[in-house]
Amino acid sequence: MTLALVCSCSDLLDRPALTKVADDGFWRGEGDIRLYANAYYPIYFEGYGVGWDQEYAPVRGGTGFCDDFVSESKQSNFSNKVPTSSGSSSESRSCSEEYYGPSWGFGRIRKTNIFIDRLKEVAQPRLSEEAYAHWLSVAYFFKVYEYYDLVNVYGAVPYFETTVRDDDMDTMYKDRDNRQFVMDKVYEMSEYILENMRTDDGANNLNRYIAAGFISRFFLNEGTWQYYHAGEDYCDQEHAKKYLELAVRAGDLVIDSGKWSFGSNYKDLFTSVDLNGNPEVLMYRHYDAGLSITHCIGSYNSGSESGSGVNLEFIKAYNCNDGLPMELSSATDADDPTELSLAKLVKSRDPRFFESFYDRVNKYSSSLIYTYKFCVRSALDTYYETGTAPNDWKGMFNFSDAPIMRLGEVVLNWIEAKAVLAEMGGAAITQEDLDKSINGLRSRPLTPEAIAAGVKQTPKLLIGSVPNDPKRDKDVPALMWEIRRERRMELFHEGNRIKDLRRWYKLDYMDYDINPDKYLGPWVNLDAECQEFMKSRVNTIKVQHADGSIVTYNGSNADQMEGFYCVRNAVNRETFFERSYMAPVGQQQINDYKERGYKLTQTEGW
Repeated sequence: MTLALVCSCSDLLDRPALTKVADDGFWRGEGDIRLYANAYYPIYFEGYGVGWDQEYAPVRGGTGFCDDFVSESKQSNFSNKVPTSSGSSSESRSCSEEYYGPSWGFGRIRKTNIFIDRLKEVAQPRLSEEAYAHWLSVAYFFKVYEYYDLVNVYGAVPYFETTVRDDDMDTMYKDRDNRQFVMDKVYEMSEYILENMRTDDGANNLNRYIAAGFISRFFLNEGTWQYYHAGEDYCDQEHAKKYLELAVRAGDLVIDSGKWSFGSNYKDLFTSVDLNGNPEVLMYRHYDAGLSITHCIGSYNSGSESGSGVNLEFIKAYNCNDGLPMELSSATDADDPTELSLAKLVKSRDPRFFESFYDRVNKYSSSLIYTYKFCVRSALDTYYETGTAPNDWKGMFNFSDAPIMRLGEVVLNWIEAKAVLAEMGGAAITQEDLDKSINGLRSRPLTPEAIAAGVKQTPKLLIGSVPNDPKRDKDVPALMWEIRRERRMELFHEGNRIKDLRRWYKLDYMDYDINPDKYLGPWVNLDAECQEFMKSRVNTIKVQHADGSIVTYNGSNADQMEGFYCVRNAVNRETFFERSYMAPVGQQQINDYKERGYKLTQTEGW
């Protein structure tokens, strides 16, 4: 998917001059500085978006571009040519579905460099040493966030240390700096943040712990990129170790603080109308129907909105409720295909399955399995009883709070970083490490609905008996395979999966012809579960029997329509290549440099 054309040929780096008078009159104290900083919150802490705005939001913000889902007809493609333009000078953040990251542009970097420069030049004499260090840390944080995003999408990018003067063309049109140079700058700023940002700056404001949660994300990503992509330009084991150690240190800061715990059930993290006081949530975005601050994400999980469903391969990847993968579990009969029906899956799998997927087929899902992770179960119950969802879960009138950073992600970043370091010769993973991370996730209380349905907590993962899944990639150690499985279950539909595949060097998972289960849905009995849906699709709807044979409904063979649902017309995406791990820069951006006598290097392989 190419990025949209969003800027003219000359506005990518050109900016109006800054007025010194306005600057001198503004940076008077912490009130002014906080006002400037608050403008970043809706840009980087999007949550569920606002109204119909869905950039970076779960369910609708590009999170479906990964190997978890299957679409009817052709699967979404990777870009196969250099786009006309991939740039933007906007301070908002557009989201590329293919990379779950921003377009090429440095408007937000310029805004943040202004922030940093004015703190140093104007505000510092007016602040205490502690206040200055805190606000410089806040400014650094947003610069760190932006450069992490840009590097994640494009690899090498230009690094701008300070605000670029309008007449400094050599700096304004500099070529890319190498990946490690940029990320070492990000590393230095991150270290400063972890030492100097306030541990408490008021309710739901950015603080050291929240920043540490993000830093654990940023440097897990970059550290594992360096590790799994070693041998590529500016990727090596030395930098992998350095970055992963920072990810662990950031995770330690959050975990060892003791301020957060796994006292919330999984469902409440995504559907509560007020996350204030939730023991797992470090930061959240609050919505308020009375103030008309609402979103639309819950409506896409409330029963009637269409969307891609998850595929059978993903369903099979969920642990059973004895903590073992399907092929090794005694909680289910791996040879019985009916064990992969929704009614059985919600009881036999890890509780997060019950809280993410409804236990009845739904025609609005491409695979007939419907996700409701971001909607309360009662809304789905109402939909099935009345044919419509409650008003609070329709359209753009949802007001459930959105978690921005939570302990669940932090511990998964932390344990994976530690596990990779162990593979590199560092300290081995201990039972205590697992108890703080994966077993903490599994210890969450169950919802009353889950208990009533017979759902069971998943037992602890024990360091002495890590499952050896027969489906495991042979280049991935057994413990790492289980860490990745836990991550896939926990962070489903939150935008992490495509980034994980890219950093793990596993984009081949996106080739669906490698695993035919990616074209299928769960085991269904269409005659018993959705007769009207079946009758409206004579000669098009199909199921796959246990023996692999495929049966098409012809109007008179309803008794044969039990099997794995074959997603209608589903075919593989176009061939993608090694270059697909990184995005190309638009031709317009390259031409813009050239017209001014400078060179912008294209992404390798493009």
